[in-house]
Amino acid sequence: MKAKKSLGQHFLKSDSALRKIADSVSIKRGEFVVEVGPGHGELTKELLSRGARVIAVEKDKTLVLGLEKIFKEEIKSSQLKIIESDIRNISAGELLPEGISKYKLVGNIPYYITGFLLRSFLSRPPRPERIVFLVQKEVAERITRSKKESLLSLSIKAYGTPKYIATVKAGSFSPPPKVDSAILAIENITNPFSDPQEEKLFFEILRAGFSQKRKALLGNLSKEFNRKTLESVFERCDLNPKIRAEDISLNGWVCLVSSIKENTPKASEV
Repeated sequence: MKAKKSLGQHFLKSDSALRKIADSVSIKRGEFVVEVGPGHGELTKELLSRGARVIAVEKDKTLVLGLEKIFKEEIKSSQLKIIESDIRNISAGELLPEGISKYKLVGNIPYYITGFLLRSFLSRPPRPERIVFLVQKEVAERITRSKKESLLSLSIKAYGTPKYIATVKAGSFSPPPKVDSAILAIENITNPFSDPQEEKLFFEILRAGFSQKRKALLGNLSKEFNRKTLESVFERCDLNPKIRAEDISLNGWVCLVSSIKENTPKASEV
């Protein structure tokens, strides 16, 4: 079947890459796995062979019809459930059977929804125990190997530990994308925030800090918070007043947000 460019379809045909993805999910027999974009079912087959109970979400109706024929017996036995939907419009709570909250998330996803899916599934319960996505290699490297942080990398690291598993060459896909891909795993996923307001504040400050990432963080935050108090917060967290948002680690951001929460009034309140 011809891939649809509008849906960002690039079907993975490498058996070794498929096995590496499945290995990275670390499946225990009977576990629920939500698969995003099963395509022709190559990864689905690998997941099922390892005993996973797969919930596959596919937007393309033609592919859904094909999957229903290929996996007729697995669907009948309830080992596989296929849902025709855009994954961006459905939550994990809607996908999982009633009473089930533990699951793993996997997929060869369109590049253009990478950030949305990662932020969405990490920030909303029930969170997956592990995420394994095939993403653009450059994105995986920025998240795991770059000395510079980004809004996306910090949004991931706030909830879990990202890990670069392996490079998957463009020729492993049909049709091949213009760039290489990488298997990205996110492990040890938890909710580090004590309440929703703390979580909201963390990301409000993060977004404010990256609003003009080439400028000093102190200046960016001074638009929202009192500058004089911010200067003492920076000193407490051992941060250079001229530092940029991308040069601060997650621990630095945690200190910054905690100190702002305790000590800094909004700029409008001063």
